[in-house]
Amino acid sequence: MPAVPDSSHTINENRPVNESDPFDDGGPLGGSVPQNASPFDASRPLEGTRVLDLGGIGPGPFATMVLADLGAEVIRLDPPSLQDELRNPVLDRGKKSVIADLKAEPGFERARTIAARSDILVEGFRPGTTERLGLGPADLHEINPALVYGRITGYGQTGPKAQKAGHDLGYIASTGLLHQLGRAEDPPQFPANLIADFGGGGMLLVVGVLAALPRARATGIGTVVDAAMIDGANLLWSMMHGFSAMGLWHHDARGHNLLDSGAPFYDVYPTVDGRYVSVACIEPAFFAEFVRALDLEDQLPEPLGELDHWQPRHWPALRAAFASALASRTLDDLVALFADRDACVEPVLTMAEAKQDRHNVARGLFSTDGAGVDQPAPAPRFSPAAIRREDG
Repeated sequence: MPAVPDSSHTINENRPVNESDPFDDGGPLGGSVPQNASPFDASRPLEGTRVLDLGGIGPGPFATMVLADLGAEVIRLDPPSLQDELRNPVLDRGKKSVIADLKAEPGFERARTIAARSDILVEGFRPGTTERLGLGPADLHEINPALVYGRITGYGQTGPKAQKAGHDLGYIASTGLLHQLGRAEDPPQFPANLIADFGGGGMLLVVGVLAALPRARATGIGTVVDAAMIDGANLLWSMMHGFSAMGLWHHDARGHNLLDSGAPFYDVYPTVDGRYVSVACIEPAFFAEFVRALDLEDQLPEPLGELDHWQPRHWPALRAAFASALASRTLDDLVALFADRDACVEPVLTMAEAKQDRHNVARGLFSTDGAGVDQPAPAPRFSPAAIRREDG
C-alpha cells in the first residue's frame, strides 16, 4: 500500500535561519539526496528533488501534490492573506508552506532564495504576473540556470485569449470538447472539472516538468514549460480525433457515437431498485458473455455468432433488450450475476461504498490520515527491479 504524505505545515517567512530550518539548511542544492535519505526508495523516485510552488488553485496545487507524492520536497509560498484560511487537506498534503508576501522585499527575497536552490518551479498566474514581480523565468534563470520553470494557465502564455480569465468549463467549451459530452437529447454535460483542470492541466504540467528535468540536470540549462489547459484537454481527445479520421466518430453527433452513450453496450442503465449499473462490453468476447449471462440471445436482431454489434443499425434493438433485462433486476442481483464473468459490468457505487469495496480496500485506494481525512492513494505505484545476482 503506498504511503500517503503527511499534511502540509507552515513556517513563517520571518523565522530566523538556522540549521533546523528545512528551507535553508546549508545543505546541497536541490537535486541532491540529503544525507539522511535512504539510498533508494522505490515509492519515492523524486526524492532529492526540490519544487517551489508559487501558489494558486486547482491544477497547480494538484501538480505539486503529485510531485510531493512521488517524493519531491515541495515548498509552497502562500500570501499572508491565506495564513488563516482553510486549506485543502488533500491537494496540500506532503508540502511545506512558507508565508511570503511576494510584493514585499522579505517575501520576494525568500522566493528568490528558495528558487535558487530548487529544481522545479510551478506557477499558475496570468501570463506576465511573475515577470512584473521580478520572479519570471529570465529573472530566476540568472540565479539558477538549470531551473525547470513550469507555467499552468487556461489559454496558454500566448494568443488572443492569453490574458482572459476562465475555468475548466470554459476551456473545454472553447476547444469543442464540451459540445461532444452528454446524451443526444440533453444539453452538453461536463465531468466536474476533471478534463481541463486536472487531466489536461495539472497532470500534463507534471509530465512537462519531469520531461524537462533530466536535460536540465545533464546540461545545466533549464526550460520554461507552457502547460495550457486548452492544449492538454485537446490532447486528451486524441483517440476521438483519430476515430474521426477513420470514420468511427462524429464530432457533431453527441450521444450517437461508440463511447458517448450512443452505443448500448457502453452505457449506464437503471436497475429495479433505483440504482445504476455500468455496461462496457465493447469487444466481441465480452459482449457475448454479457448477452449469455442475461439470456438475451433470442432477442438479438441477428444470431450472436453473426452479429456485428458495432453497427449502429442494431443499436436501438440492443438497447431495448438490455434496458429491459437490467431494469428487472436489483443491483445486488446483477453484481452476483456478473461477479465471475468477464463482461465488463460494474455497479455504480457511491463514494461511501467505493471506500468499502473489497478490491479497493485490498489495494489501499483510500487511507485515513491523522486528521481523519480520507486521502486517495498516490499513483502510480513503484517497486524496485528484481535483479538476480550470482553468488561469488
